[in-house]
Amino acid sequence: MDARLNLLASPAVGKAAKHFISLNKLLKESSLPSSTQELVALRVSQINGCAPCIDIHTKEAAAAGETQLRLNLVAAWREATVFTEDERAALEVAEQGTRVADAAEGVSDEAWARAVKHYDEEALTALVILVAFMNTVNRMNIITRQQTAGDYQPGQFH
Repeated sequence: MDARLNLLASPAVGKAAKHFISLNKLLKESSLPSSTQELVALRVSQINGCAPCIDIHTKEAAAAGETQLRLNLVAAWREATVFTEDERAALEVAEQGTRVADAAEGVSDEAWARAVKHYDEEALTALVILVAFMNTVNRMNIITRQQTAGDYQPGQFH
C-alpha cells in the first residue's frame, strides 16, 4: 500500500506536522507513566483500526519491558486480571474518549472519577492530550496511508 500524501512535503504543513509530532515527546516527560501511555496508545489504535500505530505501540511497549501477555490482553482489559486499577482507569477514559460517537456523554463522570483517584492533574492532562493525539494520528495514518504495519523498529521515530 502506497502513501496517498506526504504530510511532511509541504514546508508550511510539514512544519505544523513536525510540531504536532513533537507533542508526543513532551507527553513522555509527563507524570503519566510511560507504560500506561503505551497501553493507552495501543488501545486507541486498536479501536480505530490503525494497523501502523498498533505495530508501533506494541513494539515500543515490548522494547520498554511490557510483557507479551499484557499486550495480548489490552483489547480485553476489562476481563483481564493483569492490569492495575490505575491502568484500568486510564484505559477506560481512553476507550470512552475514543468512542465519543458511540456514547452521547463521551467520558462518563464515573470513569473520570476513577481516573481522578489514581492520577494527579498533570497526569490527567497528559492522558486527555494523549487520547486526542492518538485519535488524530490514527486518522491521519488511515486517511493518507503514511505508514504500513509490520516494518517498524523500536525507537525509529525518536
